[in-house]
Amino acid sequence: MRSFAFVPAVLALLIAQPCLSLTVRAAEPVVAVEQLDITRYAGEWHEIARLPLFYQRHCKREITAQYTLRDDGLLGVRNRCLDEDGEVEEVDGVARQDAERPGRLEVRFAPDWLSWLPLTWADYWVVALDPEYQWAMVGEPGHEYLWILSRTPDMPRERFEELKSRAIAMGYDLDELIVSAPLR
Repeated sequence: MRSFAFVPAVLALLIAQPCLSLTVRAAEPVVAVEQLDITRYAGEWHEIARLPLFYQRHCKREITAQYTLRDDGLLGVRNRCLDEDGEVEEVDGVARQDAERPGRLEVRFAPDWLSWLPLTWADYWVVALDPEYQWAMVGEPGHEYLWILSRTPDMPRERFEELKSRAIAMGYDLDELIVSAPLR
């Protein structure tokens, strides 16, 4: 098992993000859901699709995120996948929820001793959510990151296409979207 080559890559990406986000888009703004019950959101999610990210470059299948409630009010985060050789890659982090805007979270995969640095935290906004918490779409205001998630390892094609349409309406360019799970 190896860890994602995450920390150096994400720090560089977060520093460069203001420069990457200068593209003007005529679209609805990226808006997080107004309500998010973090207790219901906790648990395992399967990645259905994502925009490419450097730290996920080796992830080929069985991509999951496990969220666990912690006593300190944070969420534990474990991202896990299999690479092309079937080797497990995983990384642990934490997430914190914005008390005033519950659909906005921030995640950090950097070590605890760097947690005081603002650039170690990345936006993680739940931008679409099934009322029964069976699927979710996660993004951020700069349009650089997007994940379509499901509680099951596959998704109905109709739902997937609907979520893609919502993402496009928010200004996401899906030309490089990676579909990482079966559609039915």
